[in-house]
Amino acid sequence: MAEDRVYNVLFLCTHNSARSVMAECLLNREGAGHFRGFSAGSQPSGRINPYVRDLLERLGFATADLRSKTWDEFATPNAPHMDFVFTVCDNAAGEVCPVWPGHPVTAHWGFPDPSSAQGTDAEKAAFTADVFRQIKQRLRAFTSLPIASLDRLAIKQKLDDMARDTKGGA
Repeated sequence: MAEDRVYNVLFLCTHNSARSVMAECLLNREGAGHFRGFSAGSQPSGRINPYVRDLLERLGFATADLRSKTWDEFATPNAPHMDFVFTVCDNAAGEVCPVWPGHPVTAHWGFPDPSSAQGTDAEKAAFTADVFRQIKQRLRAFTSLPIASLDRLAIKQKLDDMARDTKGGA
């Protein structure tokens, strides 16, 4: 993998309303200039989770163009070439994904679902913020990898190791 290029990363979750959207936004901020994040789902809900949207807005992320979209948009010949594809929910990890052009490096990084949060609005918001923190830690570890100096197998091993690290780091 080349050092001076921008790597495209697709985050998949079933409904593309929470975890994958947070990962997309975070990577576009944290990996600016080196990584470009995208997100999609196998069965998009058509909306962004309101706790996720609120959190992103409070943290200064642009949300006007965020939308829940199907992964089919990224499996067409005109779609951006993906270098990495990460499933971020257990349902998406078990689904049959499209065949991605270029055979990107794939990994499963499971995170709790903000949509499953119980309790008061404050408790749901806190749960969402904790998932956001976990994703941020994992992405910081990912963006710090010396990708240009690693072969495909070494990258895959490091990504799988990150998935086993419950703290979200490397």
